[in-house]
Amino acid sequence: MLFTYSNTHAQHAPSTIIVRGNPIQNWEQPARAEQLQKYLESAGHDAVPTQEWDRKWIAAVHTPDYLTFLESAYERWQQFIAKNPEAGKGPAGSAIHAHVFAHHSARQQPSSIQGQVGYYLSGGSCPLDQGTWAAALGSANTALTAASLLQQGVQEAYALCRPPGHHAYADMAGGFCYLNNAAIAANYLAKHMGRVAILDVDAHHGNGTQSIFYERNDVHFVSIHGDPNVLFPFYAGYPHERGHGAGLGYNLNIPLPLGTEDDAFMAAVNHGMSSILNYAPGALVVSLGFDPFLGDPSAGLAVSTEGFRTMGKAIARYQGPILLIQEGGYVIDHLAANLSAFLDGFLGSR
Repeated sequence: MLFTYSNTHAQHAPSTIIVRGNPIQNWEQPARAEQLQKYLESAGHDAVPTQEWDRKWIAAVHTPDYLTFLESAYERWQQFIAKNPEAGKGPAGSAIHAHVFAHHSARQQPSSIQGQVGYYLSGGSCPLDQGTWAAALGSANTALTAASLLQQGVQEAYALCRPPGHHAYADMAGGFCYLNNAAIAANYLAKHMGRVAILDVDAHHGNGTQSIFYERNDVHFVSIHGDPNVLFPFYAGYPHERGHGAGLGYNLNIPLPLGTEDDAFMAAVNHGMSSILNYAPGALVVSLGFDPFLGDPSAGLAVSTEGFRTMGKAIARYQGPILLIQEGGYVIDHLAANLSAFLDGFLGSR
């Protein structure tokens, strides 16, 4: 199988996130991608160098003001700290963390960097460091490069994206995500290959992806995730969210109770795949998270390594071109085994 990867991800390495009001060690570490890359190479999968893409494909999904913020925020924050040294002290190190959070129904966008940090960074799990923009841009380019392989006739490709992307809105970061890799790739494929489906199997609802396509009928979004009443992102991912306008009926959320094990999770995957097969897309994008894994610190589901093998088989029911895009998964020592099991089931059924 062909896979794409960019070393720029290592430039993004904030040490701390804020969870339930407490600063803790960041789960989303460079070692995640390094372990997955090492496995892919050892298993004989072929790497395709990530290309630098015209930013129009990113701007087609994200707003100009948000992209300007991501690109300039760190430098502007350093200028702010130079004038306000107390702002640079604390357990977060050099990374930028918001301390106030705006609802985006607010009409006024503040001009100050401290106000914009709270406007564009939606929580304590999306710190912005010196290398965040470069890493996020490299991750989006990784997804676009893999998407272009499908356009060229490749039937399956894997984009090893870091940072992940499915919590990023058009104008807001969240949950370790800055640019929405899956949405950028899906929008590209929709322009070249007709209708596209997105299957999100990360433990957390793909709220950013849902928002981006909520009023479109050329992208069918299906998300299988832990119950948002008790699990991030809390404010989206409910069954009644079915799309709006032209997109009504093209959004399917399948929330699951915490503690869900293999059988119930796979029943949800099969339900989602049936909806996708009925939609008959020209390509399928899979937001592939390994945080449903039992013991993942970010979630509360209980899928086994063998469960990911079964998931791979279920997704292979769709016989058209499939793009796998890496999302979450934070039990670093088990990432390689979980990807190996998934690909064994997936590729073995293609």
